[in-house]
Amino acid sequence: MAITEKQAQALDSLRAGKRRKVPLFDRPAFWGYLFISPWLLGFLIFTAGPMLTSLYLSFCKYDLHTLTWVGTKNYEVLLTRDAGGLFWKSLTNTALYVLFSVPIGLTGSLLVAMLLNQKVKGIALFRTLFYLPSLVPAVASALIWQWVFHPDAGLLNYGLGRVGVDGPDWLQDPKTALSSLIIMSLWGIGGGRMIIFLAGLQGISDELYEASSLDGAGAWHQFRHVTIPMLSPTIFFNLVLGIIGSFQVFTSAYVMTGGGPNNATLMYVLYLYRNAFVYFKLGKASAMAWILFVILLVFTIIQFKSASKWVYYEGAEKE
Repeated sequence: MAITEKQAQALDSLRAGKRRKVPLFDRPAFWGYLFISPWLLGFLIFTAGPMLTSLYLSFCKYDLHTLTWVGTKNYEVLLTRDAGGLFWKSLTNTALYVLFSVPIGLTGSLLVAMLLNQKVKGIALFRTLFYLPSLVPAVASALIWQWVFHPDAGLLNYGLGRVGVDGPDWLQDPKTALSSLIIMSLWGIGGGRMIIFLAGLQGISDELYEASSLDGAGAWHQFRHVTIPMLSPTIFFNLVLGIIGSFQVFTSAYVMTGGGPNNATLMYVLYLYRNAFVYFKLGKASAMAWILFVILLVFTIIQFKSASKWVYYEGAEKE
């Protein structure tokens, strides 16, 4: 179809505009990169740069004085002949901590969130009171729990003694030291995880509960077939973050036990800290950091791969 003279002129002007060089300050992309440049610079200087540096150092022997390329020797030493087997000891302690603290913490946070999701008078005050302990600094919390676990003057053994039970030494006994740290982790069940669970619960439509009750479902069946499926994305989110956070536990072990007694609470990050800032084996510490990165990456990938089997997204079609 033939075009008119006006259309031809419009096409010519359009082609001329495309050939015309647009000034730098008139380009939207320029302003976009300019506005995100503070974040980009911060990421490159404080995140990407240190990560790449630590990756290089993990293949070196570095003690603040000498820097020597040793290839994969740091990894070989850690995995096969680390002094005293402390690498595997710390990894085992951390794995046990994750194994127990994550499911117990998730369950506790969910139960507290369900209690705080009730429509009762003064519920805002209760939510505030349950959240307040999570605002206490980590070091202060560790010192409080160190006193709670004191074998002679601690509140826990005092309470056990009132019911005729002779309490253990807790932090001073290798058999109970790690269990003490797991118990202490319950201090955070009313924190951020609880808030996230509470938000997820409030996002579940009341119509689902009404429909299930009309079908004769009781409280347990509603929890199992309505609450859990609709809350599964929130559970998945908290599970991923919980595992990542628990693998990096440091403050409680550092303040309360220092890794003892007899390395019973020597956590992975605490051992990494010792290699870096006590023994000044920065190459070995960097290798440990990257091993932890790989472990967390593998766990996260497994969780994302398995999510399709149990995580339900409302409105999403099943494969």
